[in-house]
Amino acid sequence: MIMASSFALNSSTWAKPQFPHSLSPSSSSSSLADLGFPTKSTMRFQKKPIRKVDCAVHSPSVIPLPNKPYNEPQITKETTTPAVTTTDTPKRPQWNPFQKAAAKVLDMFESALLARELQQPLPKTVDPRVQIAGNFAPVPEHPVVHSLPVQGTIPETVNGVYLRNGANPMFQPAAGHHLFDGDGMVHAVKLNDGTASYACRFTETERLVQERELGKPVFPKAIGELHGHSGIARLLLFYARGLLGIVDHRRGAGAANAGLVFFNGKLLAMSEDDLPYELRITASGDLRTIGRYSFRNQLNSAMIAHPKIDPVSGELFSLSYDVSSPFLKCFHFSPAEEKSPDVEICLGVPTMTHDFAITENFVVIPDQQVVFKLGEMIKGGSPVIFDAAKKSRFGVLPKYASDASSIVWVESPNTFCFHLWNAWEERDTDEVVVVGSCMTPPDSIFNESEESLKSVLTEIRLNLKSGASTRRVLVPEMNLEAGMVNRNRLGRKTRFAYLAVAEPWPKVSGFAKVDLVSGEVKKHQYGESRFGGEPFFLPTRGGEEDEGYIMAFVHDEVTWQSELQIVNAVDLKLEATVMLPSRVPYGFHGTFVEAKDLALQTS
Repeated sequence: MIMASSFALNSSTWAKPQFPHSLSPSSSSSSLADLGFPTKSTMRFQKKPIRKVDCAVHSPSVIPLPNKPYNEPQITKETTTPAVTTTDTPKRPQWNPFQKAAAKVLDMFESALLARELQQPLPKTVDPRVQIAGNFAPVPEHPVVHSLPVQGTIPETVNGVYLRNGANPMFQPAAGHHLFDGDGMVHAVKLNDGTASYACRFTETERLVQERELGKPVFPKAIGELHGHSGIARLLLFYARGLLGIVDHRRGAGAANAGLVFFNGKLLAMSEDDLPYELRITASGDLRTIGRYSFRNQLNSAMIAHPKIDPVSGELFSLSYDVSSPFLKCFHFSPAEEKSPDVEICLGVPTMTHDFAITENFVVIPDQQVVFKLGEMIKGGSPVIFDAAKKSRFGVLPKYASDASSIVWVESPNTFCFHLWNAWEERDTDEVVVVGSCMTPPDSIFNESEESLKSVLTEIRLNLKSGASTRRVLVPEMNLEAGMVNRNRLGRKTRFAYLAVAEPWPKVSGFAKVDLVSGEVKKHQYGESRFGGEPFFLPTRGGEEDEGYIMAFVHDEVTWQSELQIVNAVDLKLEATVMLPSRVPYGFHGTFVEAKDLALQTS
């Protein structure tokens, strides 16, 4: 792959330089603009009547909502080093006269569409002033900074790179925007013999590369823009640009902003609407994008962002779904990346399947009530809806089944788990036990609701013999979302789970170590005006189940500084705090690549 030379647009074209830090070139005082807060609007929003409406990524009492939404788009002046990417320095597209004329006409159509859209108030679920306010706002790329200040001592067993993915829009949203719509950015902290370095880079997706060349966002944002009649118009506009050769959607349109997994020497960034993207961790701790990854041309469909690696067999299991098809695909890869045939499972209607679970012998697939009905757009609504008439159930499929005939379906009424933390078999009772966070209202991440969102840690038992299910709330009255169990025991019975305390929703005020047997909860709080994200548990090799360390990014909303905390998982004692040279926005999921595995990177 050809490396890119230095280009300012490798950083967000509208995110402001970050808060001055002792490691930054400038130590001057910061304005609100320097903090990433908007100062000048290029958009007009009609005010809505005041009423109480809660949604999953809005916390009215905590998230600051600026009076004016955005700065004018501009190139960041923050010092950067060349981003190592898969493309040459972006150049303006070379179009023929017909394409130039057609592009102008389509741009005029888009401007008229935008003007019409902005005459109506935006729901909070797609209002960028809500979705990317405060520390949800994007940041520019940051080159590697070494020898970061460390308070305490980094444990000697913690050697490798902690990585976390997140949505970080390169361009200022033109209209509706959901938190999940942003371009993928990975933040990396390399820990080596007690020292630490930091870098963050965009994942150079086909979407990002093409939009950067055009100088504006042109790919429809799946949640923020594709709703109602304007969503249909945006799709038609996009495909018209495709037919004219202005954009090329055949190379994928995903943002790669959700999950990360290290498998067979490859670090993969994923969102469930595309193939994964392969990244490489450089010797200095920087990141570069290798490109879209098809597992040697074996994968020809999207892959969800939560694949599971069996800790015993080393196989990677995953799913694929399509918003226009009722069929779900289940497949796996051997440790050498040999792909199994797809097992197609009919769910009746196109269904959101964000996560799943594995056990020693089974794949556990949730078939839930959040579905895709593209026809709702014709009626002026969102294509992602809650279908109350659909029955929630779990499918238990043998791992190596050649087709779906052996799947056992067990109903679990009114169950919606956006994430599942683990599952295992209890042969004495013919049960598969699933542990996940049950979310209500199920579609509140995507649609406004009068009801406040709750995410309750729950044990669900599926009896494969009787076909019955039972549910037991493990931790009532606490929102627990984003986390994991000991990954070396995935698919086997575990006692502990490490989960984000998502309070006040959607912010994370700390994390909880939950005893899945007794329900006992021990919490690590970040402190006043300090919030974080998903806790990542790194087990100590050969130790007890809870021996290891928990890592999480934490942001102080008063000082506007970010850090990485490393906490002893046994007693929840803070072992080390790595002070970071830039702001780290609240994001999604992460992983840790141990030092011994870095040398296994291929490509």
